[in-house]
Amino acid sequence: MSKQKTTYTEAVAELEQILATLENSQEINMDVISEKVKRAAVLIELCKKQLHELDADMEKIISDLKE
Repeated sequence: MSKQKTTYTEAVAELEQILATLENSQEINMDVISEKVKRAAVLIELCKKQLHELDADMEKIISDLKE
């Protein structure tokens, strides 16, 4: 089975959900917090990578238009 790539929009939505969960939680469960922070770090890296790729693509398109 192939693994579907998480889109930027999906990653941001999941990050927002993680933040809302942590902000609204009344109990402090360090295991849950640790798990959520680790997942958030993965999602942030994914977003950064996708933004860098988009930036490189846009620069190439602009460069090609100038030629």
